[in-house]
Amino acid sequence: MIKSMTGYGKTLIEQGNKRIHVQMKSLNSKQLDLSLKIPELYRDKELEIRTLLSSMFARGKVDVRIYIESISVESTKEVDLDRVKAYHEDLKKINAAINNTAEVDYLSLIMRMPDIMVSKVVELQETEWSEVKAGIIEGANELDKFRITEGKVLEKDITLRIDKLTKALVEIEKFEYKREEYIKDKIKQSLEELIEKDRIDENRLEQELIYYLQKIDITEEKVRLLSHLDYFIEVINSGASEGKKLSFITQEMGREINTIGSKANDANMQRVIVGMKDELEKIKEQLLNIL
Repeated sequence: MIKSMTGYGKTLIEQGNKRIHVQMKSLNSKQLDLSLKIPELYRDKELEIRTLLSSMFARGKVDVRIYIESISVESTKEVDLDRVKAYHEDLKKINAAINNTAEVDYLSLIMRMPDIMVSKVVELQETEWSEVKAGIIEGANELDKFRITEGKVLEKDITLRIDKLTKALVEIEKFEYKREEYIKDKIKQSLEELIEKDRIDENRLEQELIYYLQKIDITEEKVRLLSHLDYFIEVINSGASEGKKLSFITQEMGREINTIGSKANDANMQRVIVGMKDELEKIKEQLLNIL
């Protein structure tokens, strides 16, 4: 089973007079890259959130957004009573100092001061954090389910392409024997055009042909490539998502395919090799998004 690094998950927590939204999305990345956007209320819990998500995700660029939606209108400001009292005392002293006998509405004056209203100090309650933490875990699990679903689509596509490579290897074998016969005939014909037929040393010619055919023999490359193809499927079916390992295997596949291509010396085989390279590149592209 393989997992995609692309995913999305969300959850909603209702806590008192507010709704807390947790949203996560992930994209491909060589390492784990966590990006958090959280309210100031949860800022002290950032390290705990990062530790929690790091234990749940191995790789990928994971963006996490938590925001609070108020259900009812609630003032976030309150009157600074100490400051009101201080202003009141100061205004009374000023009034006495200037011998003002007129009636003064101190409260009206004080409430116009810009620093009378201050932001409420809100502390995170442990019950709220427990629910938010559970919501983060739930959102991460939803994202993981999404990754599994996407992974099944990728697995199906990649498996089909591996099957095409296996069939292409069989197709190469169809041209391999004909290629050897063609090379033998071509070399003999070329020699006969340069040297009289009765002067050709057949034993020496046979030795040279064997030596040349050994140099272009692709038996070892075919065996290794088939082994890599089998191992690739084995890793996919292992139950773990190992994108890096699969990428390493495709690198080895590429080496064998390139070597076969350099030894082919046959137009039909070269056409098959080009198709194999194309399929392998598509597999590599898909593997970039696998966990």
